[in-house]
Formats: sequence, C-alpha cells, structure tokens
Amino acid sequence: MRTMMKVSVPVDAGNKAIKEGIFPKTVMAFVDKMKPETCFFTAEAGMRTAFFVFDLTDPTMIPSIAEPFFMNLGASITLSPAMNLAEMKAGVEKAIKG
Repeated sequence: MRTMMKVSVPVDAGNKAIKEGIFPKTVMAFVDKMKPETCFFTAEAGMRTAFFVFDLTDPTMIPSIAEPFFMNLGASITLSPAMNLAEMKAGVEKAIKG
C-alpha cells in the first residue's frame, strides 16, 4: 500500500544527529531499504521534517522502518495511506457508483 510517512525531528536532537553524522545515515538507510518514490525535506512547526512516499507491502515492517527514526533522531512519525491522482479519481468513481 502506498504510504506517506512524516518524520519530525526536534531541534536539539536534530542538531546533535547532524553534528554526529547520524541524521544523513538514518535517512539514507531508510531510502536504501524502502526505495521511496519521493522524498521531501522542509521545516514544519520549528522542526526538521521529512515526507517519504513508499510502498508498505507488509505492516509488520513498521517497527523496522520507524525505530531508527525514533532511536537515532528522537523523531515523531506519522504513517498514512496515500493515493496518487489516478487512484483518487478511480476511488471517487467507485464511490459514486456505490
């Protein structure tokens, strides 16, 4: 299932992780493992924030995906099912037909 993961890293934990080289290593380990179709990085609510869209093929993978961000970066994480435009359009058409 296409999934969007939002990772928010508190400032102090992020500063430490960047100085120690842990931040890029944690992000790249996730990217290498899950091969997200897209990655975006921004600041939100005063925290370093990343958005990743990837295929979550098995929900038992959630701990192995999330724990490095929790443990290495002190991050908070949100996982949400997501659709692209074509999938949303098909879903709305199905909903209209009942």
